[in-house]
Amino acid sequence: MTFRPGPPPPAPPHRGDAAAAAPLTDGEWHRMHPLTPLLKGGIFLIVVLGYVLNSLRDQLVEFFIPGGGPQDDGDPVRYVYEHGVVGWVLLGIVVVLVVLIGLFYLSWRMHEFRVTGEIVEVRSGVLFRTNRKARLDRIQGINISRPLVPRIFGTAKLEIAQAGNDANVQLAYLGVRAADDLRQRILVLASGAKDDERQHDPARASNGVLQDRVDEIFSPELDPAAVRATRIVKVHPGRLIASMLLSGTTVFILAAVAAMIVSVALTGEYGILFGLFPAVIGAGGYYVRKFSRSLQYTIAETRDGIRIGFGLVSTSNETLPPGRIHAVSVAQPLLWRPFGWWDVRINRATNAGNGASNNQQVSSIVLPVGTARDVREVLDIILPGLVGTAVAGPAASQEQLREGSAVAVDVVDDSLTTTGDRGGFVHSPRRGAWLRPFAFRRNGYRFVPGAVLLRLGAVWRSLVIVPLPRVQSVKVSQGPLERALRLASVHVQTVQGPVSASIGALDARDAQRLWSDTSARAVEAAAADTSHRWREREARVAPGAPVAVDGPAGHQAQHAPAASVAPRGWSPEPAPGGAEPARPTGTAPPGSPWGAVPPPGAAR
Repeated sequence: MTFRPGPPPPAPPHRGDAAAAAPLTDGEWHRMHPLTPLLKGGIFLIVVLGYVLNSLRDQLVEFFIPGGGPQDDGDPVRYVYEHGVVGWVLLGIVVVLVVLIGLFYLSWRMHEFRVTGEIVEVRSGVLFRTNRKARLDRIQGINISRPLVPRIFGTAKLEIAQAGNDANVQLAYLGVRAADDLRQRILVLASGAKDDERQHDPARASNGVLQDRVDEIFSPELDPAAVRATRIVKVHPGRLIASMLLSGTTVFILAAVAAMIVSVALTGEYGILFGLFPAVIGAGGYYVRKFSRSLQYTIAETRDGIRIGFGLVSTSNETLPPGRIHAVSVAQPLLWRPFGWWDVRINRATNAGNGASNNQQVSSIVLPVGTARDVREVLDIILPGLVGTAVAGPAASQEQLREGSAVAVDVVDDSLTTTGDRGGFVHSPRRGAWLRPFAFRRNGYRFVPGAVLLRLGAVWRSLVIVPLPRVQSVKVSQGPLERALRLASVHVQTVQGPVSASIGALDARDAQRLWSDTSARAVEAAAADTSHRWREREARVAPGAPVAVDGPAGHQAQHAPAASVAPRGWSPEPAPGGAEPARPTGTAPPGSPWGAVPPPGAAR
């Protein structure tokens, strides 16, 4: 018996901005932009055209300057002309072009996609067929990139990021406006919203085809009027250049150059300098690429998530739906400290291993460089969707989510440069100086509503925020030296990424308490998390209506504002400067012996 899938489910009703993409989200199959085969296979045609022009070079020079061009006996064009086979060669070129055009047309006909109320599906291939699907409720982000050549032709590449290796779904190529509208519509469907309440954008006046194309090429990557951003953070170009010059890469290059100069001065051999030129060229290319990618870098808060845009020649912008960030790191390299600069990086559940998105910057770096004020604004954008639900409840509005994350933002802002127990952190004991000679007083942790904070490093400072709903597991380890010093290490495990949520040299009892508290709070926070359908709660529960809270004891109806709903077991957070972090009710107090803390695997 052959299984045949039924018709695709209809897309939810729509209106407003997303209506422009309604023909592409009707559940039917649609094709890409007609120039897609040319943009994908255009490199081959450019190589062939370059070879032909290079072969015709001598003939062109001789045509315009008789007798002025060099005569090459091995010139294939001259050989064809002298042997009278020009007609056959032209016929062969025409046949090749017809075959290529036919293959391009067939490839375009066989490359289709559809968007339903549940999935985005793409199928392609002539001889070898491929089929990819992306579930809307598992979308980690939607990226729109515009390389230089497709940008000239008014096309863009839309890539849907999914968790896992080689799991992204790519729509290449679409018209620029069609790609923007389709991304918006997909995010509306993925959010669980029953309808799009936004109004139509004002019609864009046309200034002619050529002028419209020029305006589109040089338009900013983030148009606040188009995305309705409520909060925007931009990276200053001068600060970006200075941060690149004060990076570890620059120090390494300068050290290598100094070593070569010293070597030449001592040995008198200049051969080593020949090895310097490739390094200089490579370093220059690295800085140019990094600078061009980081120009026009903007982070904005929109209704559909966090939007990150950057690029000068080839541009890229990505929208991260709420709750798709698994860890956040605020770090300060040593050379940035006199200027008070920081960077912000994140962990995401996506790995573009298929080569579709070879620019890893959009996947990990949220703020390349910024002041403490910039960091706070970025955290005001990121944290409400990560920790707000765990505090304000599953039916909270965006404002209530922002209020719920305010404590976490304040603690991070106040703890970037603190040491010891300031801010309520539990730090390493004095004997931890054997393993952390410089950072033992800064090395610490504390809880805030919806997240656990790890404060690390004295030379290279960093502060790691792990949202409790995104905790995968918690591990406590103790090596021989740590066992002798009665210390232990804790690793709060999230998805793989540049942010490592690991802290060592803690007192063994503090480490066990961190393990126990994180495990209990993560279960409670995950039960209240609804970020996978972030706008469904808006229509499900009105503010002030009875809110159903799921917990281990069953469903409890509470007649209270959504902001007052919190997971079970939360105790009030200590005021800054307190000596004890908040913990779930029922866990052992700080002074309890090791055996009083539930061992790993104990039933709760």
